[in-house]
Amino acid sequence: MLWLRSGLFLVGWIVTTVFFGLTTLLTAPLPFDWRWRYVRLFALFNLWMLEHVCGLRFELEGGEHIPPGPAIIFSKHQSTWETLMLQRVFPPLVWVLKRELLRIPFFGWGLALMRPIAIDRKAGRHAMAQVVEQGTARLRAGHWVVVFPEGTRVPPGTCGRYRAGGAMLAAQSGFPVVPVAHNAGEHWPKGRFLKRPGTIRVVIGPPIETRGRGHEAILAESRNWIESTMARISTVPYPAPDDT
Repeated sequence: MLWLRSGLFLVGWIVTTVFFGLTTLLTAPLPFDWRWRYVRLFALFNLWMLEHVCGLRFELEGGEHIPPGPAIIFSKHQSTWETLMLQRVFPPLVWVLKRELLRIPFFGWGLALMRPIAIDRKAGRHAMAQVVEQGTARLRAGHWVVVFPEGTRVPPGTCGRYRAGGAMLAAQSGFPVVPVAHNAGEHWPKGRFLKRPGTIRVVIGPPIETRGRGHEAILAESRNWIESTMARISTVPYPAPDDT
């Protein structure tokens, strides 16, 4: 039954990816917020599929911490699932992502219209400057910016190296950081076909003040909050933040 449910979800995922990848192109003349609301339907539908076909739900803690104005989201990255959830929970947002994603047929075509900050991760300082410059412009335009500070998906129970780009954006722009922890990788691991039913726990932390602070302090506080929260909500053991 688990294989059947996961297979049905995969079919729905492929169909909606092709459909929204093509039809999103028709929204190009519209304002960004309109385009975002349309593309958000892709996330909402697939979250519905995950709940009603795969039995995969989520519970949210800390929603009251979402500030009224734009901010930088620092999210744990374990799965594809959180890319859907963040679109449901937060206001219009853009992504810091690797530019290779824009080359994926259908998916990348629609993604390119969502004003992502698409970087070459091998570009070093140039990529970091791009994140700061474009991220600040997006925030001043009223859009939230999503950063996965570990840079890639990591397995449950592990902590990747937190990269400085998002913290540099926070320090230089002065916009707050909103940390997000979740245990989605325990139900939809990276590269896995099967989706384990259950309830994913998502926790949104209090905004982290960034004005007048260095990026090292911002990154350390964000990392400590995320990893200590991961240790609290996960069913697999996590090392203490200072030991990772």
